[in-house]
Amino acid sequence: MTKPQSGVDSVVVESVTAAAYAIPTDAPEADGTLSWDSTTMILVQIRAGDRCGTGWTYGASVVADLVNRKLADIVVGAPAFDIPGRLQEMIAAIRNVGRRGVAGQAISAIDVALWDLKARLLQMPLCRLLGAARDDVAVYGSGGFTSYDDSELRGQLAHWIRLGLPRVKIKIGESWGTRVDRDLARMSLTREAVGDDVELYVDANGGYERKQAVRVMQAAKAFDVRWFEEPVSSDDLDGLRSVRDAVDADVAAGEYGYDLYYFQRMCQARAVDCLQIDATRCGGLSEWLRAAAVAAAHGLEVSGHCAPYLHLHVAAATPNFRHLEWFRDHVRIEQMCFDGAHDPVGGVLRPDTQAPGHGLELRPDDIERFRTH
Repeated sequence: MTKPQSGVDSVVVESVTAAAYAIPTDAPEADGTLSWDSTTMILVQIRAGDRCGTGWTYGASVVADLVNRKLADIVVGAPAFDIPGRLQEMIAAIRNVGRRGVAGQAISAIDVALWDLKARLLQMPLCRLLGAARDDVAVYGSGGFTSYDDSELRGQLAHWIRLGLPRVKIKIGESWGTRVDRDLARMSLTREAVGDDVELYVDANGGYERKQAVRVMQAAKAFDVRWFEEPVSSDDLDGLRSVRDAVDADVAAGEYGYDLYYFQRMCQARAVDCLQIDATRCGGLSEWLRAAAVAAAHGLEVSGHCAPYLHLHVAAATPNFRHLEWFRDHVRIEQMCFDGAHDPVGGVLRPDTQAPGHGLELRPDDIERFRTH
């Protein structure tokens, strides 16, 4: 890689643009509490000099409107390196909009793009700019939608095994916890398909009641479930704690965290064994690092929620990191949109340390037909 350009630290942001792309799924998808047939990616590009940083989030197309109409003016004209200042200004600007949801996603996508831009201006891989803690990042296969029939589920599991993934996750809590019989049957199928050497994870997406979640894990004891994600609503911290105290599997939640106070409350409540963080929601890479520090102060590891290629470099820079969710929907979209989004090898992804930024290059011609805004 080349050396940083002289005077690059004085470069200011020249433009911020956002666009939304609604990408259909290749089959109907559902979890315990929601079904969908498309996923919307909101892509943010920030330019300074001859460099462009790219960030993204997943949500509603209105996120792009918020970036273009309200937040872009905060970033344009500011020094490209001064990311903490821009983050605080954006948070202040959306006070009356509300940080949770759309505004948090917009801020997150901008923050990710700013970090990518900074690394590209310095001609450094992002993990080196942040300071790497490891050379590779453990991943787990995630999908196993409740809408899949047995054949589709077996096919997905077989694909993950061929890739050498040592841990896989399926959706349970079907129809708000009213199909426990099928949940157990699908766990049995999964254990049979992957064998005894692969860790089995399940995600109820908040579909169960507290004691129901405990009873399900008791009934599933023979399947050796290691990870129980959102057994009850992630807003029910007492419920998460009660399930955590009663089951052998690690209880996980945190993907809906939009600020540090959320993560602090979850950690203080001793609600989880592993804290999930999503940089496309929590405030980008800047707030991911701070949320991980909150978890570390409570003796917890963190796990990256979805968007695997966006999280790869910051995961590599996080000392108390456990693993990253290689989520079917987002893998498909990110591999469609970017060069450099490679499959894991031996159960891990490795950041490209020979490329600047997050190492991904946008393929606009491949996604333009899905553009909505």
